[in-house]
Amino acid sequence: MRTVMAVSCLAFGAVALGCTMAGVVSATNPPDGPPTAQAVEVAPGARILPQDLVYRGAFRLPEDGDRPRTFAYGGAAMTFRQDGDPAGPQDGFPGSLFITGHDRLPYGELPDGDQVAEVSIPMPLAAGAPSGLNRAEFLQPFAEVTQGRFDGLDEIPRVGLLYLDSPATGPLVHIAFGQHLAPDPWAASHAWFRADLSSPEPEGAWFLEGFSTYAINGYMLEIPSDWAAAYVQGRVVGTGRYRDGGWSGMGPALYAYRPWQDDGSAPAPGATLEATELLHYQASDTTTEIVHAVDGYQHPDEWEGAAWLTTASGGSAVLFAGTKGSGERYWYGYLDPDDPARPCPDADMIGQFAVCRTRDGGECPAAEVAECPSHNDYRGWWSSRFDAQFLLYDPVDLARVARGEMQAWEPQPYAALDIDEHLFLNPDAVEADMLGTGDQRRYRIGEVAYDRRNGYLYVLELFADGAQPVVHVWQVQ
Repeated sequence: MRTVMAVSCLAFGAVALGCTMAGVVSATNPPDGPPTAQAVEVAPGARILPQDLVYRGAFRLPEDGDRPRTFAYGGAAMTFRQDGDPAGPQDGFPGSLFITGHDRLPYGELPDGDQVAEVSIPMPLAAGAPSGLNRAEFLQPFAEVTQGRFDGLDEIPRVGLLYLDSPATGPLVHIAFGQHLAPDPWAASHAWFRADLSSPEPEGAWFLEGFSTYAINGYMLEIPSDWAAAYVQGRVVGTGRYRDGGWSGMGPALYAYRPWQDDGSAPAPGATLEATELLHYQASDTTTEIVHAVDGYQHPDEWEGAAWLTTASGGSAVLFAGTKGSGERYWYGYLDPDDPARPCPDADMIGQFAVCRTRDGGECPAAEVAECPSHNDYRGWWSSRFDAQFLLYDPVDLARVARGEMQAWEPQPYAALDIDEHLFLNPDAVEADMLGTGDQRRYRIGEVAYDRRNGYLYVLELFADGAQPVVHVWQVQ
């Protein structure tokens, strides 16, 4: 055992604040196999700190095609494939990425959107504009991999992907699928397909036991197998979602599940799978107050990606990526074209719930709760400021939740990292009315994927290259 220095952060904003240095004892990984919960103590380890994430640059995605076979208005989901692109250049960035294309659209306009393609990983570069970046190439073209299993989920789709080569199943791409407003009754949310996109052979879809669909189908991650064996009965697939307004819980959510049976085969379509809750804050449909929430919570928050980071030296963190509401006011309604920082709540919603809140979670003064004239039609949750951020959680806290020693709403990030300085921030002003501009630009970043072997974190910046995303790269040291 050895003692290392870790940062404990009680509050955060653009960078980690209120941090103190403390000695933390690290331990060897838990033993292989599924020991009983009573046999395994939750052992502290070395935390990955914000300064351990080193920016390496970015690259573009392949050129546009006709929708839905284009990355324009896409990038809802992404995952890394370690053995992808074996004939690619030896440039230090091996593997490939599966990424979704143009989103589905409601009312039958584009029912076959969110198709999946596989692309290469070129050398990332630092550049002042996307035109100065290297461009990835298609390894497999777009394909409709779900083959009808999520038909009808077209209204602002939410998608997660995870490539996982398990000894039990061989290589598969796991998928979670939902939409902004869940259907009634809820639809099955999880499935898998083969990595050969020309013959995906999807299996599923399945439900997760008893959990809100708003909290389970937005992102996916691989849980390290030794941790999974020690704390969650070998469930190595992580899934979760954050839904604005706190419908999913007032912060990111995470669950562990295993979508195959003991012999590696798929469960029957429509089956309900057991899952372990690791992180879930209070949902706004159960309270009118901001309680049991992630620190600094605002209803306009957008947590779109997640990854379980580990390093060869024993460091670890569970990372959530998204666009954080951080302004002095946040509200449900519109932007005021004359003063974007001033609340402009929807008049039809005033009196139904607290449509405007202050940064500390209190309600806005009555004088500020009025709809402004001349706004556009893009109604939703807004804040007077947004920032693209990574949140870092300690896996020790999630282990304690799994063991019943903490409530699922008790873990808090120990640090946050603002990444706006590395983003292009919609240089072509695509859909500016919908996305917002300047401090109030929403939807800055999307999904993330992690190359555990080489320590590369891949992050999608949405609407960075026209309507297409670009992929930014950090190295975790």
